[in-house]
Amino acid sequence: MIEDSLKENLLLKEVRNDFQWLHQNPELAYQEYKTTEYIKEQLKKENIEILDLPLETGLVAKIKGNQEGSVMALRCDIDALPIEEESGLSYASKKPGVMHACGHDFHTSVMLGVAKVLNLYKNQLKGTIKIVFQPAEEVSGGATKVIETNALEDTKLIWGIHTAPGIPVGTLAIGEGAVMAAVDRFEIRIQGKGTHAAYPEKGIDPIVVMSAIVQSVQTIVSRNMNPFNSNLVSITRIEGGNTWNVIPEKGFMEGTVRTLDAEDRKQIQTRLTDLVSGIAKSYGAIGELTWYAGPPAVYNDASLCEFARKVASDLDIAVAKVEKSLAGEDFSYYQERIPGAYIKIGTGGEHPLHHPAFIADPEALVPTVKYIIELVKASLESKLV
Repeated sequence: MIEDSLKENLLLKEVRNDFQWLHQNPELAYQEYKTTEYIKEQLKKENIEILDLPLETGLVAKIKGNQEGSVMALRCDIDALPIEEESGLSYASKKPGVMHACGHDFHTSVMLGVAKVLNLYKNQLKGTIKIVFQPAEEVSGGATKVIETNALEDTKLIWGIHTAPGIPVGTLAIGEGAVMAAVDRFEIRIQGKGTHAAYPEKGIDPIVVMSAIVQSVQTIVSRNMNPFNSNLVSITRIEGGNTWNVIPEKGFMEGTVRTLDAEDRKQIQTRLTDLVSGIAKSYGAIGELTWYAGPPAVYNDASLCEFARKVASDLDIAVAKVEKSLAGEDFSYYQERIPGAYIKIGTGGEHPLHHPAFIADPEALVPTVKYIIELVKASLESKLV
């Protein structure tokens, strides 16, 4: 109908305004209060239902079609990063030291547009859509907060999106299997014996122990893991001592492990624990490793990827092969409970994610909204849900 088409065009024009406002007003994980209020205001203007959930930030919107059907979900993230923006954009961040350097403003504005347009045509929808505006993805805890509300208990399928600066605008990247890594953190504490630097024989030097550990853990990937698999072990911080003429009592290190395979993840944790303990003992010290498990790998269902590619093809949208990444994403927590796939959206630009000059090209906004809308319609009509 003409009136609906005119309204749809107006709603699509709002997407760019939403994007600019969100980019100018970034908020860190669990601090997204203004962002949440802005999202609520935009949804309430269109009388879109917002679920009553125990979330301090973030929300879940619901659009129920007039025809009976299954429940599916869309997910975006809303938090920013502690980075000083250097993009030079006219709508750059107004908050010193905080910017949307990962495209979460792009994701949020896209899903706002999708919600508004789907709501306009809800009488044509066969089923229910829940749109998750998730807080705190950057600290990998927000997905768990949403899951704990049980808002997605009846959900049969979930789609997620992410900006991809290495891919041109107008192109999607869709790939099956593990596409983002499991992300774990570890801490290593070495208990030695302090002494005067002039009498090392009277002590146990934790710095020497830590040096041996740094060298040895690099052999885990090169000598203990399948060379055809992508794995990473990095020690990124070392502390020991506080002056030049004293061998310290203790030492501390921390780092990260990135894996795409669940068995590799277990094996690296075991091997790292054994190395720390064994090397420390060989020097007469005590070594302890504390492991902090993060989100598992994002693993895309092959049939969902094929379906998403088919929808793109029907719309004459180019699809590139997705490059596997050792960066992490807590979208994987949803996938542990709900079949789902994670699609990368080409947003152009010269700089990578988390760079102070990162830019998501706004020209990709409306095409992405239109693609997600068709993906939703096709999913609800299919046997996927």
